[in-house]
Amino acid sequence: MNLHEYQAKNLYRKYDIPTTKGKLLTHPSQLDDILRSVGKNKWVIKAQVHAGGRGKAGGVVLVNSKKEANEEVRRLLGSNLVTHQTNAQGQAVNSIYIEEPCEIKDEIYLAFIVDRTSQRIMIITSSEGGMDIEEVAERFPEKILRNPINPIVGIMPAQCRQICEDLGFDKDLSVQMIDLMKNIYKMFVQKDLSLVEINPLVVTKDNKLICLDGKVVVDNSALYRQPKMNEIRDDSQEDERELKAEKLDLNYVSLDGNIACMVNGAGLAMATMDLIKTHGGEPANFLDVGGSVNEKRVIEAFEIILSDTKVNGILVNIFGGIVRCDIIAAGIIGAAEKMNINIPIVVRLEGTNAKEGLELIKNSNVTVYEEADLDKAALKIIELSNKGAK
Repeated sequence: MNLHEYQAKNLYRKYDIPTTKGKLLTHPSQLDDILRSVGKNKWVIKAQVHAGGRGKAGGVVLVNSKKEANEEVRRLLGSNLVTHQTNAQGQAVNSIYIEEPCEIKDEIYLAFIVDRTSQRIMIITSSEGGMDIEEVAERFPEKILRNPINPIVGIMPAQCRQICEDLGFDKDLSVQMIDLMKNIYKMFVQKDLSLVEINPLVVTKDNKLICLDGKVVVDNSALYRQPKMNEIRDDSQEDERELKAEKLDLNYVSLDGNIACMVNGAGLAMATMDLIKTHGGEPANFLDVGGSVNEKRVIEAFEIILSDTKVNGILVNIFGGIVRCDIIAAGIIGAAEKMNINIPIVVRLEGTNAKEGLELIKNSNVTVYEEADLDKAALKIIELSNKGAK
C-alpha cells in the first residue's frame, strides 16, 4: 500500500524525522489560508499521486507569487498527471501538498527497502541524489551503496558512521544522519513497511538535513495489524480491478497486454505469462486463482478479466492437484453463459478430473478451444486474439 507524500511526511514527524512544513489542499478555496500559514513569498506546489517522476512531468512546481500559486493549483487539481511510472491516462490529482521551500546545498539519496535476496532490510544511499538517480544507478553503479541490517542486532552505530563516512559527511551532518537513520529504521519495523525512499534528502545551506520528499510503502500482508495505516489508504489511486481482486482473495496484477491469463499457482502463472511473451503475445494480467478455487471464484475471476477493455483473448491454464479440473470447467461454462463472452478462450486442463472437465466443456454450448499442450495453447490464443484485433 502506497502513501501519498503528505501522509509520509506526517508519519516522519511522529518519528522525529526532519521534513518541511506544509499543508494539504483539496479545493482552491483553501489556497489563501494555506499560503498565509506556509512560507512567505515562495511556495512549492506538489501534486499528490502514487507515481514517481512528478517533477519532470510538471507535478512539482516552485512558485514566487500568490498569482502563480493559484494558476498552478487550478492547472493541477482535478487533472491527470502522466509520468514515466503511469500509463497513458496518468493518475488523478485529487489533492495538492503546498510546502515551504528550502535553500539546498546538496542532494542525497536515501532508502530503506526489504531486500528479498539477503532477506534483510537494506539501506541504500548515494551522494548523487535528485531527479536523475535512475541514470546514476545505470551509468555509475559504484555510486549506489548498499548496507544490509542484521535482523538480530538491528541498525548499529558503527554501520551508520561508515555510511556517513562514505557520503563524505562532516561531524555535524554525521550526528544528524545517524539519528535520522535510527528513526527511519524504528518507523520501518514498527509500521511494517517495505520501502522508505527519500529522494532527495537535502543538505541545506545552514548544514541541516531535511527530507524533501517521501515515498513510503506498507506491506499489504501486514495491514491487518496496522489498522490506522489501512484507514488512510487512497483507493482512488489504485487499479479498480486489483482492488476488487484483493477483496475476493484473488492474486491479480493488471498489465498492458491484450491476452488475459487465469492460472492456479503463482509459479505456473509466471511461466504462462513468459510463454505468451516468448511466442510474441502480450499478457494482460497476472492472475493466480489459488488452490481452493471453486466455480464461483472462476466466475468472479472472469468478471475481473473482462472488465479490462484491452483484453481480446483468454488463456486458462489449470494444473489440477487439490483443484479439480471439472470444477474449473463448470466455472468457465457458467462465466461464458452469464457474461455472453464474445472473445476467444483457450483452455488447458491437466491433472485431477481433467478428462471430466474437458468433457463438460465439449458437451456445453460455449465456444472454447482446448489444447493439452501448453505451447500450443499459447500459440493458439495469440493467433485467435490477433484475428480478433483485425
